[in-house]
Amino acid sequence: MSVRDSVTDGLYGLGWATVKKLPEPVARGLGRRIADVAWKRRGKSVLRLESNLARVVPDATPERLAELSKAGMRSYMRYWMESFRLPTWSKERAAGSFDPKDVHHLTDALASDRGVILALPHMGNWDLAGVWVTRALGVPFTTVAERLKPESLYDRFVAYRESLGMEVLPHTGGAAFGTLARRLRAGGLVCLVADRDLSASGVEVSFFGEKARMPAGPAMLAQQTGALLLPVTLWYDDTDVMRGQVHAPLDVPESGTRAEKTSSMTQALADVFAGGIAEHPEDWHMLQRLWLADLEERVEEQREGEQRT
Repeated sequence: MSVRDSVTDGLYGLGWATVKKLPEPVARGLGRRIADVAWKRRGKSVLRLESNLARVVPDATPERLAELSKAGMRSYMRYWMESFRLPTWSKERAAGSFDPKDVHHLTDALASDRGVILALPHMGNWDLAGVWVTRALGVPFTTVAERLKPESLYDRFVAYRESLGMEVLPHTGGAAFGTLARRLRAGGLVCLVADRDLSASGVEVSFFGEKARMPAGPAMLAQQTGALLLPVTLWYDDTDVMRGQVHAPLDVPESGTRAEKTSSMTQALADVFAGGIAEHPEDWHMLQRLWLADLEERVEEQREGEQRT
């Protein structure tokens, strides 16, 4: 393990060990201070967040974008502070910390025994939403986790999410797809964060008027297993309770090839995500490149760097 990886793993370990022991107001205040310091430094993540938000709110002035990115960093750190503390929360605390609208879409889908796929963007605290599902509804589910470096950090995340009642599969090529399909055919629940493609096989969509790629998995699983695909959006307000909305199931098109159906359903998913993000842009934690134009720009920058060396 490199020195950088050791430091990264150590910092996350310190967060899990220390933050969960702090009084709630102290942890919240610490998160805000860390967010504000990071925002003032104007590092790559903050600049990328502002660039992404500029597409979400195209008519925003530079001052408005700065306000949104500052609020976005505070929202992002709230996610981390909550996540570090989630394992210590009681069932009652977890159940009372999330208030989703239209949850009947989920309960009705679960009662159908067809299998259910919940697809979410990187909004609010998706771990808290997952804990609410396992503790308030008493429903276990399967999810997929991105392979992180160092490996020890990935292991920490897997152990953390498994302690919250989730079955966690590694995102390694298409290896997880078969297991997810089996869970759905058995009438189970699968939850996937699905607004950023981590493979080379994503579906091209129009997202806030520009081309991006999103994972094909949710739509393909729905087609292959007959499971219901429900988008979910999350956000914070001025209270201690996270808000959310369970959207109506997305229909599988009646005609077209499998690829055409996958494209149509993924675009429909992107449209629902866009609506939720537009309403609460500060709670969309997208600090990475997402749009194809930005990804192509990065490739060009790498090529220029290689030529200089």
